[in-house]
Amino acid sequence: MSHSKTPLAVILTGLGLTFTAAAPASAAPNEPTGPIERKYDAGGPAGVRHMTSAAACDRKGNPCDIWYPSDIGRGPPRAVLLWANGTSDGPVGKEVYEHILSHFASWGFVVIATRDGKTGYGDTVLDSLAYLRKFAEQPASPLHRRVDFARVGVAGHSQGATGAANAMLKSRGTIKTTIAFQLPAQLWCSPADLCLLTPDLEAAKSGSIFYVGGTLDALISPDWQFSSGPLNSLTAYYKATPSKLPKAKGLVKLANHNDILGKPDCRSAAQSVTLTCTFGVYGYRGFPTAWLAWQLQGSKEAGKAFRHKEGEFFTAKAWHSQLSNVQ
Repeated sequence: MSHSKTPLAVILTGLGLTFTAAAPASAAPNEPTGPIERKYDAGGPAGVRHMTSAAACDRKGNPCDIWYPSDIGRGPPRAVLLWANGTSDGPVGKEVYEHILSHFASWGFVVIATRDGKTGYGDTVLDSLAYLRKFAEQPASPLHRRVDFARVGVAGHSQGATGAANAMLKSRGTIKTTIAFQLPAQLWCSPADLCLLTPDLEAAKSGSIFYVGGTLDALISPDWQFSSGPLNSLTAYYKATPSKLPKAKGLVKLANHNDILGKPDCRSAAQSVTLTCTFGVYGYRGFPTAWLAWQLQGSKEAGKAFRHKEGEFFTAKAWHSQLSNVQ
């Protein structure tokens, strides 16, 4: 995400993947074209409330930010989405990913994000889930008895995409799905296990994964192999994911490494994103939210969008190089 003293982040910083200015004013966003993408690209039916934990929520002493739907007191308990930040030297403020995380919450998810800036191993992400469990047990909590811990997913950006996948793999089936935004190729990772390791991915027995990239993010999160090594592209990660797991992969057209930080456009991002943001979050809301609605809320309509070669995902004009094993 931004500057860091870790080897991976030093490389990213050297490549210009730090925050600065914005996309050209004339740039047109990737508009959704199909009914499912249009539905979930729009804000959800609920208002969104935010709170910050009063105490540390992970082993490093970071607080957590929680976004939840304003109508959480009505209807059944809500599914959970854990979030893993991209790389940062210090804590990641709530404003950095606020747009996309609020969007998910508007669709009925309880979203929790540790402010940890080094999430690659997934441990602090799992800590945030443990914190949420305890918080939801407190009678005075607005989430008391309103969270469904049988329906937990995770998503993350850049190093956080690795952290999200690792959290799912370490959760022993507790986490049902992962969305990996801009997952770095393994060649950038030192130590190697700062990235998602090939044996760990190939050994996965449960869960599902949606790999999301951008066509201009060809250096850090390329679609195809450009050097030796087992998993140095999103396509390689996709192929290494066991076929028994539902999986999909696609790239948002003209999106770069930090477009997901848009609020919604690059100029309004909480951190500046020079050279690494084209349009902003446009394109990142619709199908990722639909994936979560399918995997965690049981929406068959949303799931149909990902059917192999037949679903709406494969005809979406804002997406490129789509793959899926969903039947």
